[in-house]
Amino acid sequence: MSSVRKIGVMGGTFDPIHHGHLVAAEEAYHALGLERVIFIPTGDSFHKKDRRVTSPEDRYMMTCLATLENDHFRVSRIEIDRHEPSYTVETMREMSHWYPEGTASFFFITGIDAVMTMENWHEHEYLPGLCTIVAVSRPGYDRDEIQDETCFPTFLENSVVPLSIPSLSISSTDIRKRVAKGENIRYLVPPLVEKFIDKKRLYRKEESAHRA
Repeated sequence: MSSVRKIGVMGGTFDPIHHGHLVAAEEAYHALGLERVIFIPTGDSFHKKDRRVTSPEDRYMMTCLATLENDHFRVSRIEIDRHEPSYTVETMREMSHWYPEGTASFFFITGIDAVMTMENWHEHEYLPGLCTIVAVSRPGYDRDEIQDETCFPTFLENSVVPLSIPSLSISSTDIRKRVAKGENIRYLVPPLVEKFIDKKRLYRKEESAHRA
């Protein structure tokens, strides 16, 4: 009988994807012995209704460019092609049918800050039955503190794996602001992503009206 395949899943707006995302995925891949990590750019995300979001196709392309050279990274259009509000629980349910029953185990990789707010997510109570949550350390969170499972929402009891990664104070918000001000983003994002942002004139103030 073959062993269960361990599949990492990293969802996010990726507006834009940056080295912090890639480091988190790579660390999870090695630390948890994953077969692969699937990046899932959000489609219509209800979490981001407070700001304009770059078009799904541009975010998908940047994610593809960023992961191109890593053989164990994949990118899925599952949420982009859904054409309706994207919820993690629905994505995990759909992905569970990609593999024969009982042959795959999913690990949803996200920042510790997101884990702390999961009680506000759509049908959050079903997530522990669909995947293990990998809580990735972020600047400002004490490493020893996140090892204490009592700090996580109670519905995630025994369903969280804390993962400490090299601290990179990089955020998509800061990158967008830097581009808007004409500042350098080299080494914050992969070179191909930097070129794509420049070619498509993303995040420039005069281009904001073109965002979806």
